[in-house]
Amino acid sequence: MGIIRLTCAPRARQIYVRVAASTLATNRKTGGSPDRPRHMTNYIVAMEAAWLVRDVDEIDDAIGVAVSEAGKRLNSEDMDYVEVEVGATGCPACGEPFDSAFIAADTALVGLGLEMEVFNADGEEHASRIAKSEVGGALRDVPLSVVEVIEVPDED
Repeated sequence: MGIIRLTCAPRARQIYVRVAASTLATNRKTGGSPDRPRHMTNYIVAMEAAWLVRDVDEIDDAIGVAVSEAGKRLNSEDMDYVEVEVGATGCPACGEPFDSAFIAADTALVGLGLEMEVFNADGEEHASRIAKSEVGGALRDVPLSVVEVIEVPDED
């Protein structure tokens, strides 16, 4: 048995009702009581984006333009907390990392690494959805995927 409190809207009166424990409300995500505070955690979310740069001849120019344009679009949305850098791809022969950029027909595809901290998320999946939503809103029409989610330890 349990007791729940209901509020009658028209008169703002509170009514207490005795109900069986099996009918008490539960949080559908955690399975716990909705009144019990959940432990929220901070996460660092690393993403990668595929950025197209047109009319370039050199890899370094393409990388500079891609990082600059991505930074401008993020900063124009007041998202200066998102770190932007060129991505790294491992060499298939030796495994040594090199810049993720490819040029064909004066058009470059540059892989960018994006990283941000997400505060008070329910879990890794929730943190990745928040990060993709935030960054994806600023970088419209740019393919974006989550690469890694790292839990930030509490400083307590």
